[in-house]
Amino acid sequence: MRIAVRLGSGLSRLAGGPRLEVELADGATVGDLLDRVAEDRPALSTGLPSVLTVVRGSQVAGNRVLEEGEEVALLIPVAGGQADTRVKGGVNGS
Repeated sequence: MRIAVRLGSGLSRLAGGPRLEVELADGATVGDLLDRVAEDRPALSTGLPSVLTVVRGSQVAGNRVLEEGEEVALLIPVAGGQADTRVKGGVNGS
């Protein structure tokens, strides 16, 4: 079966594009897909252990069975942000 893979920005830079098409056996899982992507695209293998896998708008586990024609998004989680640097006890007491 053919599965479309949409790569998040970090992975798409490594792959040289935002999309892949992967051929898998019927009954293959998301984990099987990740294994195949790592085999076919070694440059992506370093990012795959921490990747979030999303199918039909929901995060899915590696044991989720895929269906012909589905699209799987592989997204690298983003951490960080700006810490709250406001001074406590200011004019409004916050």
